[in-house]
Amino acid sequence: MWCNMKKEYLLILEKAKSRYNQTKKSMSILSKRSIKSFDRILQSIHAEVFENIDCTKCANCCRKLGPLFNETDIEKMSSHCGLRRKDFVEKYLRMDEDGDHVFKSMPCPFALEDNLCSVYEIRPRACREYPHTDEKNMQPKLARLAQNTLYCPAAYLISEKLIERCG
Repeated sequence: MWCNMKKEYLLILEKAKSRYNQTKKSMSILSKRSIKSFDRILQSIHAEVFENIDCTKCANCCRKLGPLFNETDIEKMSSHCGLRRKDFVEKYLRMDEDGDHVFKSMPCPFALEDNLCSVYEIRPRACREYPHTDEKNMQPKLARLAQNTLYCPAAYLISEKLIERCG
């Protein structure tokens, strides 16, 4: 049984879902515009939003999305679990349609009932970086931000502030 998601976050996700097509269109437009210091603007918004977001009160990404596992992730996780690489892959992962390693099923098998992560210190890179809004050269990848608004309250708030500042 999962801890309930913070009600405020549920409301944000409902709003994100209702505005998804508009967000997707706005992100498409912003991805093509010439915006001076885009990375700096986005990273500033990311920091501002995450001052008020507590991922452990949500963990929707752990319930609904699975990370892509690179070889380093697989090696760290299999070692941590005391499994050979092959056995870890067989137990937890599958190949998706793009040939990437992903969890066989969701929610994440390492997510705890209190929304914490049992492998937090060695979690996959994709988990550490989610929702990917503090990466460099994000402007051409704004379609991914739009998609993440359906799962992550922070991603939605970031997208709204980005539209407000750059739209």
